[in-house]
Amino acid sequence: MASKLLDRLRRTLFKEGEVVSREPIDVQEDSFPESSELEDDTECLSERLGGTLRFDVESAMESEDPDTSPVGPSPGGSSLLTHQLQESWRSLRSRSVPDKLVFEVTDASVVQESSSKYVLYTIHVIQSGMFDKTPAVITRRYTDFERLHSRLRRRHRVDMERVCFPRKKLRKNFVAETIAKRSRAFEQYLTHMHSLAELRSSATFLEFFYLGDLQAGQMLMRVGRYQEGLGPLLNGLRLQEKLGCEQQGKQQPHHQQRTHWLFTLLALVTCFQELEQLGEAQEYCDRALKDLAPSPEALQQHHFHPLLIPLLQANVRLSWKISKDKRRWEVLLQEIQDSGADVGNQPSLKEYLIKEALVESEGDTKAKVKGDNIT
Repeated sequence: MASKLLDRLRRTLFKEGEVVSREPIDVQEDSFPESSELEDDTECLSERLGGTLRFDVESAMESEDPDTSPVGPSPGGSSLLTHQLQESWRSLRSRSVPDKLVFEVTDASVVQESSSKYVLYTIHVIQSGMFDKTPAVITRRYTDFERLHSRLRRRHRVDMERVCFPRKKLRKNFVAETIAKRSRAFEQYLTHMHSLAELRSSATFLEFFYLGDLQAGQMLMRVGRYQEGLGPLLNGLRLQEKLGCEQQGKQQPHHQQRTHWLFTLLALVTCFQELEQLGEAQEYCDRALKDLAPSPEALQQHHFHPLLIPLLQANVRLSWKISKDKRRWEVLLQEIQDSGADVGNQPSLKEYLIKEALVESEGDTKAKVKGDNIT
């Protein structure tokens, strides 16, 4: 009897020891079964978030393999290597990597007018990889997409060679199934266009999104409806920000997108000023001046934007009214005057905005790029 009890006790102890020895492994495999699924999705996730990830120098250094890190005092060669790595990371972070955008059709409604019937698609443009507090919205018809596709094929034949476009049907254009399929097709179409660098930066693709809002805002300003004009102008600004027009304008000063970007900022300045919202007006003045402020060399050569003087004058007045420091811009305005420029005979911002011709880059009449005029 005693031998049997001793044998059972040994078996019990053996089993408990076995459980203890396997316990860490069971926690990794059984308690978290989704870990294998996360590993499988890593490649797909990296594709979906392509161009949105950022790495800091500190995190890069912390993620190095400890086995390859030098132990003890670092020799001179190691310090040089660390310095080179830091410079490399800084250069990578300074490059303009476009954020990935999501194009989502949130509504499709059938519109019946006196002589036509069509489907109007509402599309939200959202920045992925983060919570987008300010999504931008566009509404487009099938014919708008068809016109965009035709122009892109004419200007970018190689990139557009294998791009499919949903054909127009003679019947059943307004049934729910057709509308749903086209909605998904338009989402995929815009996503694919934005994934190609050549098309993403083309004026035809960019203006498809924001130019209509700028034209609507300009028309409302011409008739003095400034409050109504703020809606399309702010939406147009958000679209340009998401599409990278500001950065593109800095890289190519004489590009049409820079003219549109400055027009948007100055139109917002004028609308807010007319509505006595002076703080907002001065804020957009500052944003525009950051783009237009010339270097000392350019100032000496009288090489600056023709709208710089009226913008400086407007900003000085606004800053004075809201009791904000204006000395920096007063100094710049005085330097321009001392260089011999005529600061007294300048058009107002409103006059420029009302007269400016906002046309498509592929239109019959090319818009005059203000940056080409040197004062």
